[in-house]
Amino acid sequence: MTTRAGFIALIGEPNAGKSTLTNRMVGAKVSIVTHKVQTTRARIRGVAIEGDSQLVFVDTPGLFKPRRRLDRAMVAAAWGGAADADVVVLLVEAHRGVTEGVERILDALGDIAKGRTIALAINKIDRIKTEALLALSEDLNSRFAFARTFMISAEKGHGVDDLRAWLAQEVPEGPWLYPEDQIADLPLRMIAAEMTREKLTLRLHQELPYQLTVETESWEERKDGSARIEQVIYVARDGHKGIVLGRKGETIKAVSKAAREELEEFLGRRVHLFLQVKVRENWQEEAARYSEMGLDFKDGNG
Repeated sequence: MTTRAGFIALIGEPNAGKSTLTNRMVGAKVSIVTHKVQTTRARIRGVAIEGDSQLVFVDTPGLFKPRRRLDRAMVAAAWGGAADADVVVLLVEAHRGVTEGVERILDALGDIAKGRTIALAINKIDRIKTEALLALSEDLNSRFAFARTFMISAEKGHGVDDLRAWLAQEVPEGPWLYPEDQIADLPLRMIAAEMTREKLTLRLHQELPYQLTVETESWEERKDGSARIEQVIYVARDGHKGIVLGRKGETIKAVSKAAREELEEFLGRRVHLFLQVKVRENWQEEAARYSEMGLDFKDGNG
């Protein structure tokens, strides 16, 4: 039996559907999905098996114009993920078409195209008419020579099987890179922190989008098979602490309950989750916070 294995980088603008597609391909929730842009901070890898091929998905942060150190580190991680991959898939939102951000990505694609296959996936195809979809595909292919173009809906699953089958043939021959039962290479502590951050993002809406981060401080395996997990939510200002706690602690309680339930489902056992909120004014300038997120602090320079 000839096995194949390789890394596939999903790149695109924030909110293009990279996390949704990773989760759909892998069949498990390894990447947080919210209605907010820029929620994927680290290069989360999900592992999918297709026939004799193992597909390792690098779900990169969205590519956008960076303004702050954290932004720059995230963009560097995204391009780094693409440069390390065997196959790169550019996701473009059908209804948004060729935006300024997509044009910037297309301009930069030539630098990483050497030695790797680059495909185009037009996502959210249910949002526009067929004629407009074909015109968009033609336009994008005239700007870059994509190996293949796929029309998909990551959310509904349309076209995803075709993309996965094609990727299985494109990755190089070689032994599998991960044990068969492993779906993500992130440490459990980081996955747990991401789950809590997702609940905070959903709950707080526009109030504190990127002004907070979550870290798992301790993880204790109990004799009864349960896990005791302590997490710290870092915010930049005193006022933010009140928003996260909510009136009479209602917000933090709701977040804690939702995160605990999802963790229990993910781990298949009981979880005791304890959340604390701490103010660290300059957490976005601290190297330790970046390594917790799987980002390189030095990439934020410039």
